[in-house]
Amino acid sequence: MEFGIFIQHPVFAHHREGNPGYEHQVIMQEIALVEAADRAGFKYVWITEHHFLDEYSHLSANDVMAGYFAHSTERIHIGSGIFNPLPQVNHPAKVAERVATLDHLTNRRFEFGTGRGAGSHEILGFLAKDGVTDTSTTKEIWEETIPEFAKMWLQDTYEGFDGKWWTLPPRKILPKCYGSGHPAMWYAAGNTSSYEMAARKGLGVLGFSVGQISELEPVLKAYKQAVIDAEPVGAFVNDNLMVTATAFLAEDGGVAFQRALDSEMTYLQSNVFRYHDTFPHPEGVPYWPELIPPNTPEALQYQIDGGLIVGDPDQAVEQCRRWESAGADQLVFGVSMATFEQDLETIRLMGEHVIPKIDTDPIHRTTRFRDALDG
Repeated sequence: MEFGIFIQHPVFAHHREGNPGYEHQVIMQEIALVEAADRAGFKYVWITEHHFLDEYSHLSANDVMAGYFAHSTERIHIGSGIFNPLPQVNHPAKVAERVATLDHLTNRRFEFGTGRGAGSHEILGFLAKDGVTDTSTTKEIWEETIPEFAKMWLQDTYEGFDGKWWTLPPRKILPKCYGSGHPAMWYAAGNTSSYEMAARKGLGVLGFSVGQISELEPVLKAYKQAVIDAEPVGAFVNDNLMVTATAFLAEDGGVAFQRALDSEMTYLQSNVFRYHDTFPHPEGVPYWPELIPPNTPEALQYQIDGGLIVGDPDQAVEQCRRWESAGADQLVFGVSMATFEQDLETIRLMGEHVIPKIDTDPIHRTTRFRDALDG
């Protein structure tokens, strides 16, 4: 199992009060965390794309951020988590151009994650002009768009497209990707049917959805079964399951536990359900602006039992192996829930003590898939 982090620039209102430079501080600190993860041996960073989601995520221009990381990192793969390819948000031809350019800038370290946006507040901000009022319509738009990317990259002159939601006459889409094939393709999935759909299309899954290991394990198994018969929309099957968790590590497990208790994890979770109205709303979770209460020791332990990574390095190894046993190919941690210094310590301890015990392959899984095109 491989490891990564994801960033989204959470800029909580209570930190902005009296601190006009706080948004800039968050952006620069998350850049430093990614660079630390690169040095520590994490293999992936996923950069979210969100729009209009105050507090929850101020990371709207992830293509710009990816270009920055192409220069400031050396080994870590840089993933769009996601690029939204709906033509009302980002024209597919321009998405293809950005992906190919980043493939060059990163020296084939780019990962092309796609999806449909985060809830009605974000999605309908772009689609309202087309009379779309139901977020489920985005599935139809995404489905007609996703098969076109490999054609844009691999055909000398793209044959063009005339669909329900967008059209493009034959054109040369430039630049082409660097070397053979194209970056690995992924889909941000939120339920069992989405995992299976991604598998049938040969896409890796970005599992940003909330859930415990016991709930996700059958979903991961369903993906692995479906991907066997994949008919890939790209040049190769990206048989890959990424899952997300939050991590708090310290030399002393008790210190890590207290840091998790003191973190802003529940405030972030409140913002998840504030905006992600396409996610199932768990029973007992209040509706915004009412907040999920701060964690108690008992509630935190329940989350650790369900997949949260909290403790000293030995405890973290054991906890991470549970995700590996469940079928995850990549475990990715959100950052910026503790202090900046504590996040740096978590990344350092993961790199020194946890990753070497679990990820013993020096080659990225997606690199092996892409390189196989060369025989």
